[in-house]
Amino acid sequence: MLLCFNHLFFENIKGFVYFHGKSTGSVTYFPGKLNETEDSCLGRYIYIHDLPERFNEDVIKDCQLITRSTDKYSMCKSLENSGLGPGIEALNASDLWKNSWFSTNQFMLEVIFHNRMKKYDCLTDDSALASAVFVPYYSGLDLRRYLWGFNTSMRDLSGIDLVAWLARKPEWKRNSGMDHFLISGRIARDFRRKSNRKSDWGSNFRLLPESENITMLTIETGYSKNDVAVPYPTYFHPANDFQVHQWQEFLRKQNRPYLFSFAGARRSRQKGSIRAEIIDQCQASNKLCNFMDCSLFNQCDDPLNLMSLFRSSVFCLQPPGDSLTRRSTFDSILSGCIPVFFHPGSAYTQYVWHLPKDHNRYSVFISSKDLRVGKVTINQTLLQVSKDEQLAMREEVIKLIPGIVYGDPRSRLETIDDAFDLAINGILKRIKVLTKN
Repeated sequence: MLLCFNHLFFENIKGFVYFHGKSTGSVTYFPGKLNETEDSCLGRYIYIHDLPERFNEDVIKDCQLITRSTDKYSMCKSLENSGLGPGIEALNASDLWKNSWFSTNQFMLEVIFHNRMKKYDCLTDDSALASAVFVPYYSGLDLRRYLWGFNTSMRDLSGIDLVAWLARKPEWKRNSGMDHFLISGRIARDFRRKSNRKSDWGSNFRLLPESENITMLTIETGYSKNDVAVPYPTYFHPANDFQVHQWQEFLRKQNRPYLFSFAGARRSRQKGSIRAEIIDQCQASNKLCNFMDCSLFNQCDDPLNLMSLFRSSVFCLQPPGDSLTRRSTFDSILSGCIPVFFHPGSAYTQYVWHLPKDHNRYSVFISSKDLRVGKVTINQTLLQVSKDEQLAMREEVIKLIPGIVYGDPRSRLETIDDAFDLAINGILKRIKVLTKN
C-alpha cells in the first residue's frame, strides 16, 4: 500500500524528486543520479576534495604566522565572519547597511570562496556525477607564511605535496586534473617563480606539470591559459537581494562634486609608473580632482574614507599598482564611480566573466604612453565626456555591482548572480570545453 501511495502521489507531482541523500552540517549532498528531465543540477554538480587540513585549516589555525608587521591588524581579525573580517558599524549616518559591510582583506578570498562552495546548491559526494572538482587549497595564504626569510624549498613544499596527493586520487586520473579548479587571493605571477634563487619572488606551484592542468581562479592572471581572473573582494557582502538593490538606489541619488579622484601613492622606484604624472595632474586640476595620499599611514586602509572619496566622484583613476590590477577598481565600481584605466591589462583582458566585453560602456581608457609624453591630459579627456554620457556610463557601472561583490557565505542571494555565481558558471563552461574529448 505504501509503495502504491508513493507511486500515485509523489511521482505525479511536477518537479518533485524523491531521493536518499546525506547531509553534513548545512550542506546537502546528492549521491544518486536523478531523472535528467527533473534534475536541475545536471551538468552543475561539483565535488569538493577532502584535503588534509595542512592544506587549508592548518594554514589559518595559527593566524599570526600569516600576519605581517605592515598589516593594519592581525590576520586573525580578518578571519572573523567566515573570512569577511570585522563588521563596519555604519557607512554613514544611517545604519541601513551596517550588517553587510566588512573590513575585508583581499587575501581572504580563498576562505570566502571556500565557505561559499560549502553552501553551493549542487554539491555531490559522488565524484562520478561531478562536472567539476574543487580543490580547497589556501594557496596564497600558505605562501604568505614563507614569502619573506625562507628559501625556495619551503615556499614550494606545500604545492609539491598537494599535486602528489591529488595525482593519487581516482578523481584526478579520470581527466588528468583538467576538471579541477582552485581559488587564489594572490596574483598568478606569485606562483610562477622560474628559478631557485632565494632572492626570486614566489613559489613554483603553477609551473609544476600536474598543476598546469588545474584551472586557477585568481585576482589577476598573467599570460597562462589555465588562469582566469575573478574580482577582488570588496567591503560589501550582502546577505540578501534587497541590500543590493537598496545600495544601487542609494548610489543613483549621490551628489558627485568632483570630476575625478585618485587614491594611491607615487611609485618612484617602479620603472615606467605613471602615478607621479597622475598625482601631479590631479593636484593641478583646480579642484576638479580629489586626491587621497595612500603614503600617509592608514589613510587608504579605512573603508569609510575610501568609499566616501569614490562616492563623491564621477570618475576614479585606476593606474597599475604593484601589478597591473588593483582592488580599488572594484571599490570604485561598488561606489558607482566610472573607472579610468591606463592599461588594458588592468581590467579589459582580465575579468572576462564579470565585466562587459564592450569596455566603453562602463569605463574610460587613457593611453599611459600618450599621458606620459603630454599628448593628452586627464582633465581634457574627462571633460569631453558629456553629462548624458556620464549618466549612461554610471548606470552601467551601478548595474555591474551585483556581479562584482561576494555575498555573505552565511546567507543566500535569491535572484542575483554575484561574483561567486558568475565564477562557477564560467568554470563549469570552461571545464566542459576542456574535457569534451
